[in-house]
Amino acid sequence: MPQHAQPSELSPMPSSSTNARQIMFKSNEFTLSGTLHLPDGISTPPVVIGCHGLLSDSNSPKQIALAKHCNSAGIGYFRFDHRGCGKSTGDLRKVTSLHARSDDLYSAIQKLTSLGINRKRIGLFGSSLGGSVCLDIASRHAISVLVIFAAPLKIGTEIKDSLVPNLTFNLSGMLDQVGNIHIFHGESDNTIPLSHAHSIFRQVAFPKKLTVLAGGDHRMSERSHQISFMNSAVDWFSRTLLG
Repeated sequence: MPQHAQPSELSPMPSSSTNARQIMFKSNEFTLSGTLHLPDGISTPPVVIGCHGLLSDSNSPKQIALAKHCNSAGIGYFRFDHRGCGKSTGDLRKVTSLHARSDDLYSAIQKLTSLGINRKRIGLFGSSLGGSVCLDIASRHAISVLVIFAAPLKIGTEIKDSLVPNLTFNLSGMLDQVGNIHIFHGESDNTIPLSHAHSIFRQVAFPKKLTVLAGGDHRMSERSHQISFMNSAVDWFSRTLLG
């Protein structure tokens, strides 16, 4: 299984100020740590929840940049550490599975609704394994809008990480109820092949969009790709969450 993108130079952040709240919540027996970014002057805005990749955490550059871009558009953003990652409890090797991470995401959704956020005004973003987690949740629960990047449709013996060798899943045939999704993938991703994005796109429902980043890699290293992604992702979220 691939590592999430390591820190890299991302597009310039908007200069508008944000209100950040540290939030702890439970997922099964684990205590998870998250940060809720709220745009100024809006107490209960729509919110995007971000899911990081396998070996990353909520401080990944994509999460932080997307939080600021969403806030500039009047949308909140909640980034959290999955169990075994960042400031959350658990041993990564022992507690990591698609099911476990999906439990974490669903617990995050429940936490936000307990804080007064309308369930219908929550969107999801996932990068790499985080994208698969978003797909899994959206296949079983009504989710208003999704954006995913470099998400694997399945993980088997051909794609795995030595740190978590037993992480396997296959979402094929489960995605016909997933819709309002924008799929991003790098054309030259050597970690998760572009074929995964095409397979996901065929299986999900409309409205849907697939954006292939020409020559793009798994890290989204190209500055022009970063800028295009941030603008397009926030636009996709805004159409539903602010419409």
